[in-house]
Amino acid sequence: NMKFLLLLGLVAVALAENTHFEGDKVFRLKPVLEEHVSLIKELADSMEVDFWRPESPQLVTIDIDVDIRVPALYLDMVSTRLHQSDMEHEVLIEDLEEAVKRERDSGPTPRAHSYTRYNNWDTINSWMNSITSSNSDLISKMFIGNTYEGRPMNVLKIGRKTGSGKNAIFMDCGIHAREWISPAFCQWFVKEAVSTYGSDPQMTSLLDQMDVYVLPVINIDGYQYTHTSNRMWRKTRSRKSGTSCIGADPNRNFNAGWCTLGASSNPCSDTFCGYSPESEIEVKNVADFIRKNKGIIKAYLTIHSYSQLLLFPYSYTYELAADHSELMKVAEGASSALRSLYGTRYTSGPGATTIYPAAGGSDDWAYDLGVKYSYTFELRDTGRYGFLLPESQIQPTCEETMLAVKYIAAYVQKNIY
Repeated sequence: NMKFLLLLGLVAVALAENTHFEGDKVFRLKPVLEEHVSLIKELADSMEVDFWRPESPQLVTIDIDVDIRVPALYLDMVSTRLHQSDMEHEVLIEDLEEAVKRERDSGPTPRAHSYTRYNNWDTINSWMNSITSSNSDLISKMFIGNTYEGRPMNVLKIGRKTGSGKNAIFMDCGIHAREWISPAFCQWFVKEAVSTYGSDPQMTSLLDQMDVYVLPVINIDGYQYTHTSNRMWRKTRSRKSGTSCIGADPNRNFNAGWCTLGASSNPCSDTFCGYSPESEIEVKNVADFIRKNKGIIKAYLTIHSYSQLLLFPYSYTYELAADHSELMKVAEGASSALRSLYGTRYTSGPGATTIYPAAGGSDDWAYDLGVKYSYTFELRDTGRYGFLLPESQIQPTCEETMLAVKYIAAYVQKNIY
């Protein structure tokens, strides 16, 4: 028995082997000819290339910047092909392993929760318990189901308890596992809500009149995996017999134009739409919660990174949303509020035309369900660090994003429909 346990232990260690990125580079390619687009797709077919932006080779078109991570193994081949093609390109990140280390520029992760650090899931989970119990007049915790690997998903309901039903705003973070700045913002928002309630007139009025539901991490299994095994993991961690490929893209798994544009039906793809709408239990848990509360949820905010964009429906079609001009006006107001702090520039618009078409997204789904003010934030930066935004940028990113979120919240509060 002891031998068997030892063997199991060794197998577990081997399986948890950390993915390393020594010598991997992140390139920005600037395709201006059809040949350039073909070359990028061909590279993607012939080797393991990780698409940072856009999210898959299918979405590459002329005149959009393409950020890709190229494993060290393929660098010579890629460099040769790029030079032959005369495609303009630059190296954004020289050595990804170094960038992963530099991301935590405050040193190794502390055990204690910190708002200016990238906390792992256990730390976030215990923080949720403690902030709820120390602010029980303002926060309650609602269990909405477990993840694929059995971790509990809890929504924090923030607002003054009035005893009567209140309209609400729903916000989630961490749908894509590697976008660490996203869960950091949800934690920051909760801190700001409880610490400024009573002193900041806007926050006080918001929480007196409305509730804000915050889900700090949707894709908990994936997020945990980025902390333990592979920093660049994006999808969920669900398994299906018949394929060795793991997980689906939760933001292609909602029932909104499901698996049409900009989503892949290949289980190994980073934009795999899943086996059916809401096949991912995390997506189903969120969708069930929003459906159950759709009478009171008036705004849906989902936080991603990177690109500095404020997007709204639609992404699954080029058609404009019925409320397009109002959604655009609010997005532009929110973007200028955000810019007022550090000068960070955001671009606003519908997903499909502003970045690229992508079906199965949560914001489109919420909008079609009847949640009018439905927005996707793509936080800092525009590619210098990409998914590896240094911890020193958590605070400024969260401070400016708060201004945009509060702008949208104030607007929704005055324009309840």
